[in-house]
Amino acid sequence: MISKAIKALIESRGFISTASCDLDARPNAAPKFLLKVEASHIYLVDYVIGQTFRNLAANPRVSLSFLDNNTLMGYQINGTVEIIDSGPEYEAALSDLERKEIDLSATRIIDGVMKGQSHNAYELAASEQFVILKVKVEEIVQIHPTGTLRREKV
Repeated sequence: MISKAIKALIESRGFISTASCDLDARPNAAPKFLLKVEASHIYLVDYVIGQTFRNLAANPRVSLSFLDNNTLMGYQINGTVEIIDSGPEYEAALSDLERKEIDLSATRIIDGVMKGQSHNAYELAASEQFVILKVKVEEIVQIHPTGTLRREKV
């Protein structure tokens, strides 16, 4: 199970870096939209049905990474992915996705007005075709600013 502290760190992000690898050991890393975190699963949205999708269809191993800017602690989350592209779980994710897209767009607009900044795009341009990446978290690695690693099996 993902701890409350790690869950809060993950949920504070809109996107998370997602690394995959094909069967010929060619890596690919791309940001994916964070949908939700539940128990020992992280749900991501893959809007671009491209290399990440092809890699995960052949090799379901994935590594997610992010940095806590306050503590400069890095995190690596390793696990396996189930690609969800239809069915009840996919349909249930649609309402979560709609809510998250609206929240992100509203936050970007408010932030832009408050800071006097403009953005090239305020809304997340949702693709007609996307899949949900359901990541079963198997290991969380904390990367301390000193280089020390702490591994935790989930």
